[in-house]
Amino acid sequence: MTPVERGPAATDAGEGWSTFELVSGVPDIAKVRRWARSVLSDLLEDDLVDVLLVLSELASNVFDHARFPARLKLCRSTDLGVVGIVAEDSSPALPRLQPSNPDSARSRGLVIVEQLSARWGVVQRLMGKYVWAIVACPAVS
Repeated sequence: MTPVERGPAATDAGEGWSTFELVSGVPDIAKVRRWARSVLSDLLEDDLVDVLLVLSELASNVFDHARFPARLKLCRSTDLGVVGIVAEDSSPALPRLQPSNPDSARSRGLVIVEQLSARWGVVQRLMGKYVWAIVACPAVS
């Protein structure tokens, strides 16, 4: 079973997961995207764009709603053709998927995550939570 198949729990052991520590008060989503591009440099652009969108939304949610310390994790499974994404933070508050409102400039993050992910979910922990997503990348080389 690959780390992606085992899900967020496998990130505790670090098995195959790349980690990016987020800094409180410094919402540098461009830096997050550069990190992900370097970790997933062999993905085709179409697949990478989907992963970057999901990752950016999860990272933005951490900066907007969560507590620190916080980190992002990525894991690629070439066997399954997927990329696993985890946003881990110290807030006990769980995210809620809300209907998209065309008049609102915000509140579309989890809608985007749901649309672009094969699966996603939340795992509550003793000290915070994981929000995870699996993005299909059939062209993983």
